[in-house]
Amino acid sequence: MVVQNFTVDLNKPLVFQVGHLGEAYQEWVHQPIVCKEGPRFFASDFWEFLTRTVWWVVPLIWLPVVCWFVAMSVQMGLVIPHVALMMVLGIFIWTLVEYSLHRFLFHINTKTYWGNTGHYLIHGCHHKHPMDGLRLVFPPAATAVLCVPFYYTVKLMSTPTTAPALFGGGLLGYVIYDVTHYFLHHGQPTGEVARFLKRYHLNHHFRIQNRGFGITSTLWDMVFGTLPGYKAAEKSSR
Repeated sequence: MVVQNFTVDLNKPLVFQVGHLGEAYQEWVHQPIVCKEGPRFFASDFWEFLTRTVWWVVPLIWLPVVCWFVAMSVQMGLVIPHVALMMVLGIFIWTLVEYSLHRFLFHINTKTYWGNTGHYLIHGCHHKHPMDGLRLVFPPAATAVLCVPFYYTVKLMSTPTTAPALFGGGLLGYVIYDVTHYFLHHGQPTGEVARFLKRYHLNHHFRIQNRGFGITSTLWDMVFGTLPGYKAAEKSSR
C-alpha cells in the first residue's frame, strides 16, 4: 500500500519505508546523500549484518573458487592456452552481463511498494548513499545463489571440458568488477585509465544517471549508444 505524501525518516530502518513513496520513489532515490556512513536497513541485527560486506571479502572468497574451476578444466585435459582463451572469453562475457544487469535490472523504473523495496535493496540504496563503503560490493551469500543459474547456463553454451574455465573466467570478471567498483568510489587513482573510469562512474551517479552503465569499461555503452554527453562528462571531471 502506498501512503500519499509519505516522507522517509532517515533515522529509522529504510527498507520497509521506501515502498510507501510510490511514484515519488524514483526521484527520491536519485537524489544522493554523500556520507561514508550508510543508513540502517533493518531493525533486525541479523538481517542488517547480511547487508554489509567489506570489499576484500570478494577476492578472498571468490578467487579460490576461480582457481578451483580452472583446475577442473585442466584436470579434464584442457591445454593451458585453451584454458587462458576460455578465461578471457569469460571475462569478456561478464562485461556484457555487468552492463546488462546495471542498465536493465538495476535501473528499472518501479512505483509499487514491493517493486520499490526490491529495487532499493539491489541498487537503489547505492544511488541514494553512493559512498556507503559496506554496501558497494555484492554480499557473498547472494553471489553464491546467483552463481548456480549462471553456471548451468555456461554448461549449456560450452563443452564439459571448457565450461569450468569459461565460468571461472566469468567469475574472475565479476571479482574485477566489484573490486574496481569499490576503488572508483573510495580509491585515489593515479593512472590515466583509472582516473577516467572514476570520473566516468561518478558522472553516472551525480549528473547523468540514465547513461554510463559500464563500470570496468565503456565498451558496451559505446556499442548500445548510452555514452554520456561529452560536455557533461567534462564538467563532472572538474
